[in-house]
Amino acid sequence: MQKTSNPADLAQICRQVRRHIVTMTGAAKSGHPGGSLSATEIVVTLFWDVMRHDPANPKWPERDRFILSKGHAAPVLYAAMAECGYTPVDTLNTLRKLGSIYQGHPDVRFIPSLEASTGSLGEGISLGLGMSLAARLDKSPSRTYVVVGDGEIQEGQIWEAAMFSAYNKVDNICVIVDYNRIQLDGFVKDILDLEPLADKWRSFGWHTIEVDGHDIRALQKAFAEAAATKGKPTCLVAHTIKGKGVSFMENNPKYHGVAPSAEEVELALKELA
Repeated sequence: MQKTSNPADLAQICRQVRRHIVTMTGAAKSGHPGGSLSATEIVVTLFWDVMRHDPANPKWPERDRFILSKGHAAPVLYAAMAECGYTPVDTLNTLRKLGSIYQGHPDVRFIPSLEASTGSLGEGISLGLGMSLAARLDKSPSRTYVVVGDGEIQEGQIWEAAMFSAYNKVDNICVIVDYNRIQLDGFVKDILDLEPLADKWRSFGWHTIEVDGHDIRALQKAFAEAAATKGKPTCLVAHTIKGKGVSFMENNPKYHGVAPSAEEVELALKELA
């Protein structure tokens, strides 16, 4: 893969990743397009600019680790990994089919270059903590990045992990909240409001940055600030739009867990051309 820090290049990769998300979920006739589209800039910026990793050597000991805690957004991770060279691009449209490596949630039994199987909500930060603490014991430069969903952080285990991280000054972990404000079939504020979200993370002892999750330059700056922060973990509260990039999906709860029809796939790809 060719890494880049150029925002225009990263934006072009985002468009390609979004096209994959739309076509994958359309072919599967199931899946979670909305939360995959909302996390695209976050994932692309990490894989192409921020993280130290090598698709030719996926188990390089000093690599940075990536955990997609909100595992139902697997299409964005699969698209990124395929475009990076970890997995084949030409079988992305086998998503959710029997025997496909692209299972409905990330599964290391099918893709060994994944760091963990995820999708049981609330567990990703705990997984990342184990990796971060191991890196600290090994005196490794490895950092861990964990993407969580906003609905997901209603889980109690998230806050147990948050307490543990701050108490133990785990400063080589960065949690990114994909704050698109939609979960299940409705809006987070109507199901279990999270506000004041950034203040909650600060009160748990985390260095907390609020950022536009679709602004690549802002994300680059925030990730650099996270890496420079010592003595405490960092949380990026990334303000995003569910279904970003496809007009009829944007901010529409329907597309949390409903795939686009063949006609909608065609419309979406025209917008993403």
